[in-house]
Amino acid sequence: MHRYDPARQRLALGLAGLAGLVDATGFVVAGGYFTSFMSGNTTRMGVELVERPALALAPLGLIGCFLAGVIGGAMVGKRVRGRHKRVLLGLVAIMLGAGAGLLAAGLPLPFLALSAMAMGCANNVFVRDGEVTVGVTYMTGALVRFGQGIAARLAGEPLTSTRGYGLLWSALATGAAAGGALCVAAPLLAAGLAVCSALVLWGFAFRVER
Repeated sequence: MHRYDPARQRLALGLAGLAGLVDATGFVVAGGYFTSFMSGNTTRMGVELVERPALALAPLGLIGCFLAGVIGGAMVGKRVRGRHKRVLLGLVAIMLGAGAGLLAAGLPLPFLALSAMAMGCANNVFVRDGEVTVGVTYMTGALVRFGQGIAARLAGEPLTSTRGYGLLWSALATGAAAGGALCVAAPLLAAGLAVCSALVLWGFAFRVER
């Protein structure tokens, strides 16, 4: 986070918030599975393989969709270097929009598949030399860096490399809370907000890459 200018940091925070919103919506629609948090799906898959093998297909399918999004996003990103942020966020908005439409039509499974693919694609927005520099859909690493930063400050040796990770986690948590609140009324409202948020981030990406 600290290597990026303020505009790109804001984009990362917005994308983390979007990930939290999409994940919370998917969690409600899928009945306890995730569309961006693949560690959670992997744990559930492992447990269900032992207890109820047939149910393991649900998290396995979401993991496959997420991975497809990562692969597709990485391939597209390499072809559009210099403007990959706007292109990838445009694809994320399209997938989330299509998913919301399918959810409105009473088709939750394609909605979940497209949401997972969109979140996989989103992880290619912040990439340098082919490697992810800011993970926007998973926060374990961010919390570790945040904790290391606190420890360094307590020791009187602040680490600039740990700055911003607490905010990144907070953005995802805020997005998840918003998604959960909207899902109390209707998951479709949360899905609609995710589409609108993705479009805003897509527009902001044009400004960032200008």
